[in-house]
Amino acid sequence: MYFCPSCANLLLISQGDSGQNQFICQTCPYVCKITKPITSRTTYKRKQVDDVLGGAAAWENVDATEARCPKCEHNRAYFMQLQIRSADEPMSIFYKCVNCAEQWREG
Repeated sequence: MYFCPSCANLLLISQGDSGQNQFICQTCPYVCKITKPITSRTTYKRKQVDDVLGGAAAWENVDATEARCPKCEHNRAYFMQLQIRSADEPMSIFYKCVNCAEQWREG
């Protein structure tokens, strides 16, 4: 997007009398002929996201139980229960494999 240097409104692309593309402003008489291809690339930095389960600290004092890991088939996992839906719904159980640290949810 390009803006008019005179009035700061958005410039539109139109075809001029000679068939050449140009930027025009709808509010003032500004016109700029487009003589070469215009490209721009913006690279965005990924923002840091928080772990919804509380990160590594949430798994420090949890119990372990018999549960089969879907990734490595190990039969022991840490678990914790969280109320993530409304109060009349059952709690969700989150598991973390003792062997490979894969996380999954039940319920």
